[in-house]
Amino acid sequence: MRTPHVVVVMGVAGTGKTTIGPLLAARLGVPYAEGDDFHPPANIAKMSAGTPLDDDDRWPWLDAIGAWAQGRAGLGGVVSCSALKRSYRDRLRAAAPGVVFVHLAGDRALIENRMGQRQGHFMPTALLDSQFAALQPLGADEAGAAVDVSGSPDEITERAAKALAQLPDAS
Repeated sequence: MRTPHVVVVMGVAGTGKTTIGPLLAARLGVPYAEGDDFHPPANIAKMSAGTPLDDDDRWPWLDAIGAWAQGRAGLGGVVSCSALKRSYRDRLRAAAPGVVFVHLAGDRALIENRMGQRQGHFMPTALLDSQFAALQPLGADEAGAAVDVSGSPDEITERAAKALAQLPDAS
């Protein structure tokens, strides 16, 4: 039997992390954690005001996600987290060495359109450019896979599950 992975569903705002994360967790039979829930109130206020977070804002957030992921080691789990920069993913791996990444990737126009349609989210479309500017795609030496976000949530989840099945066992 395969040891379940702890998966970070990553990508810029609007790629569907909050939609695909729970679907993928259900498919894998593991718990899901919403990465936005790990943000301190000051971060949410800053983003709501249209101000991008800086690294000093992100470190406590990443540490909280890393602690959750470490607690799920050997048990499996899925958490959403933008994890845009290699240094952020390195910080998550330092806390939870076996973590793998599913990078939800897609065309900027598609993502902007989806962001414009969602309601009740604190991340304004105006911050999309800063997200793409910060994005460092997964390196060849990073455990994980890029998954195209075109199509329905079920299609995206299916692609993610297939990509994860190709990765080495998490044990």
